[in-house]
Amino acid sequence: MLGTRRKVRIETERMTLRPPMHGDFRDWANLRRISRDFLTPWEPTWADDHLSRKAFTNRVYWAQRSINNGSAVPLFLIRREDQALLGAITLDNIRRGPAQAGTTGYWIGEPYARHGYMREAITALVHYAFTTLDLSRIEAGCLPENTPSRSLLESCGYKYEGVAQSYLQINGRWRNHVLYANLRHDRRGKTGVGLA
Repeated sequence: MLGTRRKVRIETERMTLRPPMHGDFRDWANLRRISRDFLTPWEPTWADDHLSRKAFTNRVYWAQRSINNGSAVPLFLIRREDQALLGAITLDNIRRGPAQAGTTGYWIGEPYARHGYMREAITALVHYAFTTLDLSRIEAGCLPENTPSRSLLESCGYKYEGVAQSYLQINGRWRNHVLYANLRHDRRGKTGVGLA
């Protein structure tokens, strides 16, 4: 329903996944700044004002609008033990009607990589998408050489589906991406991810 504010909060074993808030600016900017070299090979080129308060404010407003209109679910990963911002995950491009699908995108700050946080977040978001949003298909793409991300997706129940040529501009160049999908009722092989 238009005009209704939707609350999204997902609890995992170690984290709370929740939309970005204006008060997150400093933590977000600091984490992005110290993780820049780590993230640059895998992300679109940052705008000159990427780390500015104005750009972050626009991001927060976009997140609120997207959740309210049902087009995306952008969430920050907040570690409960110390309220540290670890990264972000978004279920974007939510399509209703006969598709009932969405696309997963994510990033993790360099200090928190390879500690299982993103696996925990993806698993929780997929479950939320299948059970609360009633989606049928969750897609994701990554660069072919991004072995950690490919392994992560596969460990979360995503299955390889093919290659999209010149799929996204990453680090200033049009790049091919390998495509994955996680299906609520997957008949392609056993997966328990996202099932109630």
